[in-house]
Amino acid sequence: MKVRVINKSHHPLPQYATIDSAGMDLRANLDAPIVLKPMERCLVPTGLYMALPPGTEAQVRPRSGLAIKKGITVLNSPGTIDADYRGEVCVILINLSAEPFEIQDGERIAQMVVARYEQAQWTEVESLDETERGEGGFGHSGEK
Repeated sequence: MKVRVINKSHHPLPQYATIDSAGMDLRANLDAPIVLKPMERCLVPTGLYMALPPGTEAQVRPRSGLAIKKGITVLNSPGTIDADYRGEVCVILINLSAEPFEIQDGERIAQMVVARYEQAQWTEVESLDETERGEGGFGHSGEK
């Protein structure tokens, strides 16, 4: 799939790390480092602008290494970038650790997955078909 992109950052375009990678790392595009205090959130620019093909979206997700090692995650995870959005791709990060975290220019802050989707067409009905699960909700299928 081809995606048109404008790169106003001074970093290379996102790329897949391996042949089977689903996500590409997004990098912070900063004039100065940002110190993210515990429980603080901020909007981090990437310098990227794109035009996704119709029927696709980009999902912005946390990087597992930052999450487990530093407690840094994407607040609205996954963040959705719609095909008709033309603004800068930015990432909402939050520091869930007890220590301040400094975001450096060029740091890999999140990953982005581009995927196809379908739009739903609602059909109102009076009842739904029965299933084994029925109305069983959170934790209904057991602990094991």
